[in-house]
Amino acid sequence: MRVLLVGGGAREHAIAEALCGAPDEDVELYAFMPNRNPGIIRLSADYEVGDVTDVEAVVKAAERWRVDLAVVGPEDPLAEGVADALEEVGVPTFGPKREPARIEWDKGFARRLMKEYGIPGCPEFEVFEDPDEACEYIDELGKPVAVKPAGLTGGKGVKVVGDQLANLEEAKEYVREIFEESIGGIPKVVIEEKCIGEEYTIQAYTDGERVLPTPAVQDHPHAYEGDEGPITGGMGSYSCPDGLLPFLTEEDYERSVEILEETVRAIKEETGEPYRGVLYGQFMLTAEGPVVIEFNCRYGDPEAMNILPIMEGDVVTLHASVAEGSMEGDVEFVEKATVCKYVVPAGYPESSEGEGEVIEVDEECIHRRDAIPYYASVNLEEDGTIRMTSSRALAVVGLGDTLEEAEEAAESAIEECVSGENIRHRSDIGKRETVERRVKRMEHIRGGG
Repeated sequence: MRVLLVGGGAREHAIAEALCGAPDEDVELYAFMPNRNPGIIRLSADYEVGDVTDVEAVVKAAERWRVDLAVVGPEDPLAEGVADALEEVGVPTFGPKREPARIEWDKGFARRLMKEYGIPGCPEFEVFEDPDEACEYIDELGKPVAVKPAGLTGGKGVKVVGDQLANLEEAKEYVREIFEESIGGIPKVVIEEKCIGEEYTIQAYTDGERVLPTPAVQDHPHAYEGDEGPITGGMGSYSCPDGLLPFLTEEDYERSVEILEETVRAIKEETGEPYRGVLYGQFMLTAEGPVVIEFNCRYGDPEAMNILPIMEGDVVTLHASVAEGSMEGDVEFVEKATVCKYVVPAGYPESSEGEGEVIEVDEECIHRRDAIPYYASVNLEEDGTIRMTSSRALAVVGLGDTLEEAEEAAESAIEECVSGENIRHRSDIGKRETVERRVKRMEHIRGGG
């Protein structure tokens, strides 16, 4: 089978490894990506570097390579309608069309969908196209809020402000900034009540009818140790052997999956198009139960790297059946813990320190430590040198029978097998102290202490 992969990050490298590693399928991979990702290049029969939001260029590449299936990694090309265009030329596509993908690229649409269809887990909110009206609402609400640009911001556009009511002025300043600087690209803002709890992710495969959930994952979006610093695209994540998280019960998980199922049904009814791909639910577990923080219309990054390495069965057939609307059977996972840690340039995400510098990766060394390397926003030069951009450079995923083993695998692999002048990572991701802090916090929120 000829498969087109759109995207060039660690998420797409993980997808490529999963597709090409399928034991019962002969996959010929072709890649259209914004950078020269060495991991994807190694797996590809051919590739092209270009703008993944250039729908015409992506379609031309698919036709030139005569692909049988397309798998789209990032959200931006889906928002531009790349799945629609590929389907029009007869290429089944894993990734929703533009209107179903609106669940991510228009947060106002997502919230209104939840409200109109009575989907649980929706916080108090309002959507505004006028900054003055949004600011008035913040004053009327009179409590801490989350301010969200309606459009795509790469996971970095949300600001939660107003822990003290005097700070509500900060929220209003950000509202004006969103409109003045066109943050998110849509002249619209969502104002929500601030929710208190622990965040987690559940990703689910769906062909628009059935929904197959995957293990729960917890991301670490803050740049520095101890959850300090600015929000990034994600510094790493972990999952547990039982598919839950230390603070997440089976009931919490099932309620979250029910929200995803109801959302898939609502999207089809509202848009007239089935949602085909991965529906990513970012949840917050509160004292009242799961609340939806946001939906994404694709695999999470880094969360994809937690579930793809432990997936069992025919990965290629799964992706193809989702794209064709004929998903059957179940999806199963090895009972292993995973810990993903991102190696980033020293200045990420605030400055360009480290951009353009060399990162050296001993892949054999990493594998010997029960870990897997996934290249992200780097460029492979003709002489084999790998240089960083200003974004995340390398994801290292440790595997283990326990969370402690998986964390040790990831940490030792980075410390002993990855080098560079200006690189760093969050060493605390997956560590016992970090996880226990979250468990105790959730116990306190739920009234246990």
